[in-house]
Amino acid sequence: MSDLQTASSSDAIQVPAITVPAPTHLSQMARMMLTPQKSSTPSTYPGLNDTRGWHNVISTFNELMSYMTKQLGEINVQSSSRRMINNVPVFDIVPIEESGNSTNGIILDIHGGALIFGAGEIAQKMSAKFAMQIGRRVCSVDYRMPPDHPYPAGLDDCMTVYLALLNEYDAREILVSGASAGRNLAAALILRLRDEGLPLPSGLILKTPEVDLTESGDSFQTNIHLDSTLWSLLQVNQLYAAGHDLRHPYLSPLFADFSQGFVPTLLTSGTRDLFLSNAVRMHRALRKADIPAELHILDAASHTGFSGAPEAEEINLEIRKFIATCLKEAE
Repeated sequence: MSDLQTASSSDAIQVPAITVPAPTHLSQMARMMLTPQKSSTPSTYPGLNDTRGWHNVISTFNELMSYMTKQLGEINVQSSSRRMINNVPVFDIVPIEESGNSTNGIILDIHGGALIFGAGEIAQKMSAKFAMQIGRRVCSVDYRMPPDHPYPAGLDDCMTVYLALLNEYDAREILVSGASAGRNLAAALILRLRDEGLPLPSGLILKTPEVDLTESGDSFQTNIHLDSTLWSLLQVNQLYAAGHDLRHPYLSPLFADFSQGFVPTLLTSGTRDLFLSNAVRMHRALRKADIPAELHILDAASHTGFSGAPEAEEINLEIRKFIATCLKEAE
């Protein structure tokens, strides 16, 4: 009998248990990052109406995220300050060395964390690292999150900050980015701006994006045990959606009609990324609608990529090129 057997469903296959080593071509640092880091992952989530339970989960995971961001060490930036924009807290971050003629542009950055984690100082430090990597001024949105503030509160906050930035910058001088779940909000922001007839930014950066809250892509099955940092977030997605249809484009931007317009987009992922299908399918959907889009996939990378390893700099270089191209066309 073949090791690859037909499963109970006629269109499914059963894969035998295998050991997957790290590719030998990776740097030592990247190989270490492939060791599973999911020991702190909740084995079960609270019920959708258990507000206290969700707060406990969020508090515990934020402590872990805070510890991990502290391991990043000192991040040297010229300035990093908190301020309020129409009651929405943001972090203004300026790197020590800005790239090219970057004083006329800004990156609106939306932090990650499964739509429920990573607020406050965690978001500030992650955005500061991003600003340092790309050499650009960043405005990071500390948006509201569940369980107290489900959809559309976070998206509303991103809209508020973007519209305020239009008082300081031409739309062509703004790019939108985010991390993981933040890229869900980033893509949804573009769709909502488009639908409301508002000026669109010059570009969008979607690095391993959570653009399908239904988790319908192939990699949600094939990479579930390969991704060293990520797990299914379907229960969290339901908490965030608060009863709304997960297929709505403002919740799962992958299902939008891009023929109505979008912005040039850069997407990244890795072959072990649980969200690999998100990036691949989003790229195909944009190209089908003739939207400029580029996709960069790192071999063996999980959801968080190889931050700090030599392989990560390849992606950072592509992002810097993309930003420069978008802002040059805006001149």
